[in-house]
Amino acid sequence: MRFGMLYELQLPKPWEEDSEMRLVHEAIDQCVLGDTLGIDYAWSVEHHFLEEYSHCSASEVFLSAIAAQTERIKIGFGIRQVISNYNHPARTAEAVGMLDLVSKGRVQLGIGEGATRLELGGFGIEARRKRNMSLEASREISDMMVMEPYPGYQCDDWSLPCRNVLPKPIQKPHPPMWMACTNRDTIRVAAQNGLGVLAFSFLDPEEAKSWSKTYYDIIKSDECIPLGHSVNANIAMVSAFSLHDEHDEASRRGEDGFRFFEYAIGALVTDDALPGRSQLWEKYLQRKAARATGQDIKDVAYGGKEANPNRSMARSPGIGTPAEFRDHMQGFADSGVDQVIFLQQGGKNQHEHICESLEKFQAEVYDEFAEGRDAREARKAEELAPYIEAALNRRQYRPPMSDEEIPPVLASRPRS
Repeated sequence: MRFGMLYELQLPKPWEEDSEMRLVHEAIDQCVLGDTLGIDYAWSVEHHFLEEYSHCSASEVFLSAIAAQTERIKIGFGIRQVISNYNHPARTAEAVGMLDLVSKGRVQLGIGEGATRLELGGFGIEARRKRNMSLEASREISDMMVMEPYPGYQCDDWSLPCRNVLPKPIQKPHPPMWMACTNRDTIRVAAQNGLGVLAFSFLDPEEAKSWSKTYYDIIKSDECIPLGHSVNANIAMVSAFSLHDEHDEASRRGEDGFRFFEYAIGALVTDDALPGRSQLWEKYLQRKAARATGQDIKDVAYGGKEANPNRSMARSPGIGTPAEFRDHMQGFADSGVDQVIFLQQGGKNQHEHICESLEKFQAEVYDEFAEGRDAREARKAEELAPYIEAALNRRQYRPPMSDEEIPPVLASRPRS
């Protein structure tokens, strides 16, 4: 099983003048440390206008800084907002290609669409159309990264004439593609399109096993028709992460960050927002205090359902001693999960505590899951090879253009 780190660049208030700068550089330092410790992936989101929850609106810049200071860790858009209102598809293909060159072939492309009114409304995106817009754009992005030239495309939302989109990525046919998934329906969509799963839901291993079966059953079926020019048959799931020899200290260091993440992701969907006046952290603390006193409150992180007071005080899997974390990881490994992504930079979690947790993971947990990993992955690739070949044969590819078919672009100022 592989391991990754996820960066939302969360920054609860109050802020100081240099808060964002310190946050960004501490996150880069954590990725550099992760690279030396054997962590496999560094994932960065792309979000817009989500105060406190995510200050990572230009992930390609953040990831480029990580790529320049690391040697082996894979550099992941987790995710790139691919709808044209956010980023024209040609600009996404260009950014992915350039980052693959900068990183010497380490890029992963996760695709997403956004969920909050702050983002969708900010860019004029209709919520009911966003899934189709995302998949349509992603299909064309994959063609842009492969075809020379790209024949062009026109739809209701964007257009591009015939152009050769540059630079091309090192990885062929293009970097592995993933999709943000939050429920079983999106797991099915990812599998039907031959995309890896970035599961941004917090599941126990038993539920993860069910998701994994659904996903791989579709990958092996005629339903799988790749969106891109390759199939990336992998499941990555997010987990809380805070390690210490004493369980209570691990909880003290990491529990609030994880709970804030849970709270904020729900509140941004269910609560009204006042741009420039966010109070997410303050409201989280109020909610935490109310739960501690047993008040009857709504759990906004779970769609306004009644709060479960026992859940709020329960241990979060992934937060605890190395032995507890090892058992948690083994449950995911036994469930067919291919990668676990650590949610470590959440809320007000401290840089030094995150680094200590990473070092403790490497010293006391990592080797058990790294041993024999290459052989297991080779067996999996061999098992899936005929299914992937069949899936790629089902995809309809646009033929390359002949010289005669390429429309000339007339000079802006003809020679006299």
